[in-house]
Amino acid sequence: MANLPKGHPKLLNAWAFYDWANSVYSLVIASAVFPIFYELIFSDAKKESVNLFGQDIKATAMISFVTAFAFLIVAICSPILSGISDYLGNKKAFLRFFCYLGGSACICLYWFDVDNLFWSYTSYFFGLIGFWSSLVFYNSYLPDIAFPEQQDRVSAKGFSMGYFGSTLLLLINLGMVMFPDFFAIESSKEAMKISFVMVGVWWIGFSHITYYYLPKGNRNNVPLTKDFIFKGFHELNLVWKQLKQNLALKRYLYSYFVFIMAVQTVMLVATYFGATEVNWGSDDKTMGLIISILLIQLVAIGGAFITSRISEKFGNINTLMVLNGIWAVLCAFAYFVETPIQFYATAGFVGLVMGGIQSIARSTYSKLLPETEDTASFFSFYDVTEKVGIVIGMTIYGTIDLITGSMRNAIVFLGVFFVIGLILLTRVPRK
Repeated sequence: MANLPKGHPKLLNAWAFYDWANSVYSLVIASAVFPIFYELIFSDAKKESVNLFGQDIKATAMISFVTAFAFLIVAICSPILSGISDYLGNKKAFLRFFCYLGGSACICLYWFDVDNLFWSYTSYFFGLIGFWSSLVFYNSYLPDIAFPEQQDRVSAKGFSMGYFGSTLLLLINLGMVMFPDFFAIESSKEAMKISFVMVGVWWIGFSHITYYYLPKGNRNNVPLTKDFIFKGFHELNLVWKQLKQNLALKRYLYSYFVFIMAVQTVMLVATYFGATEVNWGSDDKTMGLIISILLIQLVAIGGAFITSRISEKFGNINTLMVLNGIWAVLCAFAYFVETPIQFYATAGFVGLVMGGIQSIARSTYSKLLPETEDTASFFSFYDVTEKVGIVIGMTIYGTIDLITGSMRNAIVFLGVFFVIGLILLTRVPRK
């Protein structure tokens, strides 16, 4: 293990390199290949539902409920784990554990099958837990390894490395899926299963570069008490009390909670929607869906850049209001999407506003923070707000899909949250 001083270039690069390692999960598993595989195995088995405790649950609704439950666990456990890791002074051990858990779960997805759904969903569940829990500790390292004037640039570098790394692996996986014979693979489905193994190996393997350079941390020489265990919740409570005295920040968080719930839900279910609701006809569904994911990724970067320029001229809140309006229109339009061309067009606009709303939402929150050195607690509150929003959004989406039997109705309902978010934004003081 290297012992480098804070701000050292090698240390900063090693921290950012974890994005290269773990971002393959968010693109290949969460967004692209796994949703296609999930729809494919149910289609091949001529099944549309899952039997759970004697009840038939629509397959697309079931994956929404499993996702929501995983985010609920992360939202509850991350403040507790943060407190314990601060006491033990070994955040790296926690980061490594959840990385291994998530990576191993990805490898286990190779055996995901409709005939063994309990263990299949368990693998998917722990993949989510591993990815999002490891991010809690990964993000908390930033103020430890970088000085304030370095943090923006290092954070952006991590994002860039994650984007290029995940896109590179996705392109390799795309080649395997589309041309399995060239790679000596028996079928496209088998290629997808191998891609899950590659994600796990990539994630675990490249993360060791990060572990080699990251500091272990400093142990507290006091007995472990419930104060340390529940330290994270105590800090969240303090932030909530401060929010009551900051009208602009409190009202902004109300609106953020509502619209980010819808944003993240749309991002998590977009590929499932395209796989089940779009009439691909003679077009190759797998190729079409992966192309749409790449399109969203590419356009999102440009969208974030364009939106930042617009916000400089018209203000963050006004820009967010416009973005919420566009999102609401896209949700309404999605109800009528039936052809691949319509789906590509929608994906392009989703990418444009997806990158913009996430980027501006975070910077707006940062600008509204009171003058304090305890920014970590405020951003922890921000993170938990997002996770709870995802739990509610995915649960509502899955319930509507289950009751009505159509993901179209669920998407349209999410548009209501964007309208509510827009209305709540009008109540945020501009000064």
